[in-house]
Amino acid sequence: MSERSEEFGDMPTADFRKFGYQIIDQLADYFDSMEKYPVLSQVEPDWLKNSIPRSAPEAGEDFGAILGDVDRLIMPAVTHWNHPNFHGLFSTSTSSVGGFGEMFTAAFDMKAMLWRTSPASTELEDVVLDWLRQMMALPEHFEGIIYDTASVSTMHAIAAAREKAGFSIRDQGMSGRDDVPLLRVYASEHVHSSIDKGVITLGLGLRSLRKIECNEQFEMIPEKLAEAIEQDIAAGYKPICVIPTIGTTSTSSIDPVDAIADICEKYGIWLHVDTAYAGSTAIVPEMQRLFIGWERADSIVVNPHKWLFTPFDLSVLFCKDLGELKEAFSLVAEYLKTSNEQTVKNGMDYGIQLGRRFRALKLWFVIRYFGREGLIARLREHCRLARLFASWVEESDIWEMLAPVPFALVCFRACPTGVDDLNALNEKIMNDINASGEAYLSHTKLNGKYTLRLSVGSIRVEERHLTKVWNILNEELNDLA
Repeated sequence: MSERSEEFGDMPTADFRKFGYQIIDQLADYFDSMEKYPVLSQVEPDWLKNSIPRSAPEAGEDFGAILGDVDRLIMPAVTHWNHPNFHGLFSTSTSSVGGFGEMFTAAFDMKAMLWRTSPASTELEDVVLDWLRQMMALPEHFEGIIYDTASVSTMHAIAAAREKAGFSIRDQGMSGRDDVPLLRVYASEHVHSSIDKGVITLGLGLRSLRKIECNEQFEMIPEKLAEAIEQDIAAGYKPICVIPTIGTTSTSSIDPVDAIADICEKYGIWLHVDTAYAGSTAIVPEMQRLFIGWERADSIVVNPHKWLFTPFDLSVLFCKDLGELKEAFSLVAEYLKTSNEQTVKNGMDYGIQLGRRFRALKLWFVIRYFGREGLIARLREHCRLARLFASWVEESDIWEMLAPVPFALVCFRACPTGVDDLNALNEKIMNDINASGEAYLSHTKLNGKYTLRLSVGSIRVEERHLTKVWNILNEELNDLA
């Protein structure tokens, strides 16, 4: 038997080992020296595109040169989400141990559509999600499935609600039918934009989404919800799903889920709780009071890739009855049929994807390495730091709070006297700080006020980092006001 030609096959094992060690060293140096980088990339649009050849190489290149280009070309164009002074958008921070899980997932390269094609992925997903369920004190009847993002998780929940409404849309569709009324989905006026995209994707249309008025704390008003449902029923519409949020995108406000659950039970409407951002904090005993009523939901979305130190992407959809999700999506082509399909769980039955990544492995690594106590301690510290920052704002006469701080998001703005346009001032402050690379903040608008958002969530954040941001904010304000 002849030896295999060197022109075929993968990288030689010796090179894989050599460069593998080099990559680990490179990543370890990155984690250790992250603070030397600007948080926000400083390159201009098209810088990277113009720095790379317009066509692929004809011959293979030395891998050492490729790794060198990571530092030369890629790093300048990276916005460092893992930086301890990345405080924009939402909590998101990977851990190195979670990265190890990703390495194994890439190496195994399983397509977890069937139990047969991926016993490890299928069964570990069930185990680790039940661990998470127990840690969050959810009832035993909740069973989970992993998707990539909350946008996809919630879209699947709405699809299950649509099917349960009883119009056989899975088989008959919605077009060309006179027997399907307008199907209504309800959410607060501060709901995440993924809900809008979900109803678009599912063919319900934006007119099916009715947004409910909120109170001064940016929480959905149950009485307004009940009133809207009554109006829609009287108009001949069919309410199919209500989506309260625990930890809204703009302010991290908490909709009154228990009162909303009463309404859903009265009218027989699917209750989907969006807690993609804040759901991980349910593992903290003293935080569980913020989740009263979510155990009554038909479905719940939680994102460990947001605030449980798990690399993006990993979103969990918990369902009271996972079979209802299966009824909406299960479709087994002939080539996918197996002798044990009635006795095992096949991931492809619970969504639009056929192939699925082995995402559970990295979450398993994270939970085992840090343990429940270690995860709780880190989430507690993030909440403490957010409250500390909020106290500095509250104690100042030139800054003001614009929303409560139930988790680790602070909504605030500069409000010095004698400034005609506070919105323009705050926008300028944020843009200048972000452009400097010293920190990264994001914004929203609350009651017409341009609002700065500081989210605490990096696994590497310390009090000194919040002190630095506070000093930068005040220096910037002094320069502008």
